[in-house]
Amino acid sequence: MDAFSYQAIDAEGHAVSGVLQADSARQARAQLRAQGLLPSRLEPVGARARAGRGWTRGLAFSELSLVTRQLATLLESGLTMEQSLDALIEQAERPATREVVTGLKIEVTAGHSLSAAMAVYANSFPDFYRALVHGGEQSGALATVLQHLADYLDARQALRQKTGLALLYPVLVTGVAFTVVLGLLVYVVPQVVQVFEQSRQDLPLMTRALILSSDFLRATWPGLLVLGLGGAFAARAILRRPGPRRRWSAWLLRLPWLGPLARGVNTARFAGTLAILVRGGVPLLAAMESGARVMDNVVMREAVTRAMDRVREGASLARALDETRLFPALLVHLVASGETSGRLEQMLERAAQLETRALERRLAVFLTLLEPLMILLMGGVVLMIVLAILLPIMEINQLVQ
Repeated sequence: MDAFSYQAIDAEGHAVSGVLQADSARQARAQLRAQGLLPSRLEPVGARARAGRGWTRGLAFSELSLVTRQLATLLESGLTMEQSLDALIEQAERPATREVVTGLKIEVTAGHSLSAAMAVYANSFPDFYRALVHGGEQSGALATVLQHLADYLDARQALRQKTGLALLYPVLVTGVAFTVVLGLLVYVVPQVVQVFEQSRQDLPLMTRALILSSDFLRATWPGLLVLGLGGAFAARAILRRPGPRRRWSAWLLRLPWLGPLARGVNTARFAGTLAILVRGGVPLLAAMESGARVMDNVVMREAVTRAMDRVREGASLARALDETRLFPALLVHLVASGETSGRLEQMLERAAQLETRALERRLAVFLTLLEPLMILLMGGVVLMIVLAILLPIMEINQLVQ
C-alpha cells in the first residue's frame, strides 16, 4: 500500500487537500470519488520524497515534540510500529504532519528502519534526532529513548518560548519609540520649521541639526530602506561562507556579555544532546559528532571535532574537552565524575540542566538591564527633539517681551 497526496474539489466547489493510502493511483482516485471529491492532483508521497525533490514541508519544532511523545506512548502501550504510525496519521491535524507520518509508514512498510525512513524527511528530523532513534533501535529501547527525546525537545521549546517572551517587551518598546521618533522627524519637525522660517531668526545649533536630520531623512528614506534591507541580505550571505562565519563566531565568543551567553547556549545544547544519545546506546564518537551539529557556533563546533580526535586516540572525554579551553569548567568536572563513576549520561544531563539555568539567569540579568537602558536612550532622543523645537519658541517669547 502506498500513500498519495491529493488536491480535490468537493461538492460545494471548495478546494480540499490531504493524504490517503491506497494500493494504486486508480484506487486512490476511486476513494476520492466515493467521498464525493473530484481529484485535481494526485502524487505518491513516498516516490516524491525518494526522487529527492524535497519540497515537502518540514515539521515545526512543537509538532516534532508532540509526534515524538505520541509515538513513544503508543510503542510503550504494546502497539507495533505500523499500528503506532497509523494512529499518528489518524490523530494528525495538519496535512503536512499527516503527509510526513504517512511517508514514514510507507518507508517502514517497505522494510526500512524508522531512522532510515526519517532520513528521507531530513528537513523534519535533525541529524541528532535520527542518530538517537537509530541508537534506540539498536539497543531495543526505542520507546524509552523517544520519551527522553520528547523531554529534551520540550525543554528546548520551553527555553525558546521563555526567551522570546522575555524579548517581546524590549522589542515593543524599541518599535514604539522608533515610530514616535520617526513621526516627529518626518511630520512634526517640518510643520514647526515653517514657523521658524517665517520668523527669520537665527536658530540654535540643536534646532539646525534637527532640521538637517529631518530633511535628510525625508529625502533619503527610500534609499536608506533599500540599503538596510540590502545590508541585511548581504550580511546573511556573507555569514554563510565558512571563513566569515568562523571569524564572526570567534568574535562573538570574545564579547563581554554576549560571549558567555553564546558559550552557555552551545554548551547546553551539546551536553543535552550528548546525554540523550549516550543514554540511547549511541557510541560516544557518533554521539559527539551529532552533538556538534546542534551547535551554531563554528569555533565551538571545531573544538568538539578536535576533542573527537583526542578521544579516538584514547584520551578521556573530560580531558579532551578541557584541552579545547572553550567549555566551562563545570561541564569538564561533571564529565570527569561521570566517567569515573560510570554514570556519564546522568552527569551530562546534570551539566545541561545547570548550564540552562545559568543561561536563564544571564538572560534575566541582561534583559533587566536592557529595558531601562532602552527607555532612557529613547527618552533622551525624544527629549533632544522636544528641546530643539522649544528653544526657538522660548527665544521668540523673550524677544516679544
